Amino acid sequence: MRKDNPAFVPDSPFARPMTDKHMAFFTAIPKTELHCHLLGTTQKSTFEDLVKESGAAVTQEEIDGFFTRGDKPVGVLRIFRALEKEILIKPEMLTRITYEYLADCKKHNIRYTEFFWNYTGLATHYSFEAAQNAIIEGIHKGFEDFGVIGRLIPAVDREADPECAEFLVREMIAHRAPETIGLGIDYRENDHEPENFWKAFLLAKEAGFKVTLHAGEFGCHWRNVRTAMELLKADRIDHGYTIIDNPALVEEAKTKDLIFTVVPTNSYYLRTFSDEEWAIKQPIRKMVEMGLRVHPNTDDPTMHHVNATQTWMLMYNFLNFSTENLKQFMINGIDGAWIDEETKTQWKKDWAEEFDRLAKEFDKLG
Repeated sequence: MRKDNPAFVPDSPFARPMTDKHMAFFTAIPKTELHCHLLGTTQKSTFEDLVKESGAAVTQEEIDGFFTRGDKPVGVLRIFRALEKEILIKPEMLTRITYEYLADCKKHNIRYTEFFWNYTGLATHYSFEAAQNAIIEGIHKGFEDFGVIGRLIPAVDREADPECAEFLVREMIAHRAPETIGLGIDYRENDHEPENFWKAFLLAKEAGFKVTLHAGEFGCHWRNVRTAMELLKADRIDHGYTIIDNPALVEEAKTKDLIFTVVPTNSYYLRTFSDEEWAIKQPIRKMVEMGLRVHPNTDDPTMHHVNATQTWMLMYNFLNFSTENLKQFMINGIDGAWIDEETKTQWKKDWAEEFDRLAKEFDKLG
């Protein structure tokens, strides 16, 4: 494995050596991040501090295991559950994690981020309003210090009852904040179909919130993607990989101009494919070939041992997309963002010009 390759990603037949100058290009690309989980940005040192502060019965060995990601990685849900159940006992802990995430965004030229957070598992500790206010405080501090714009997407815990999802949306409505812009759904998709939560998403839509759903993430049937699109009226799709198994649904997504927030370091496909197959069969490649609009994201960066610079490098150097593809992915991220049309138009103009200047120098590196 080369030093520019996250330790758990198989080498690719497309890969070329990347120098520091090459990597500087991937850092400098202006970025949105639309698919990142707040708890998945927790730094190991912060995790250790929060365990001490909370007095949680979590050992150093367990913490080390949480932040170990092998060649065939396991999911991160167990880490989130530990944080929710016994560590994040004070709202201000969320402020710290948020602020540190936005600091990291600055390092990788992420200028705008919409990130997920789950309240259901925290409800035994404090109110939705207290949690939301704590995260918003981190957003404001992060913007002041780093100039990064942060927005919130509370997410349904699909392993909880549908009534918990409805409660979440009612809290979003009762404690409406301009920083909270939509509703998502995440955690284990297997056996937790999106239609179970139809009422929560209907309530969110009626209240004027945007909607996005994790669907087709773990090799689950394309029906979950169709349900998200047709029944729950998703404004965009997170992951969505199994849509490639249904060409008619692909055409429907193209007609709707849906953006798919994809994750090249998705653990399911790292586990499923052999090292020799991964770069060839990772479904993001097929999604782009079929004409879908994708946008690369980190998902859970500290847990996946990846950052945004490496994510964009992987799209180019391991999945074999061109710099023109990267430019389109950047534009897709702006179009997929839940911002006003005037801002989108200005960013697309300014960022495209910036990208072209960067790409011209990058191409000279060979």
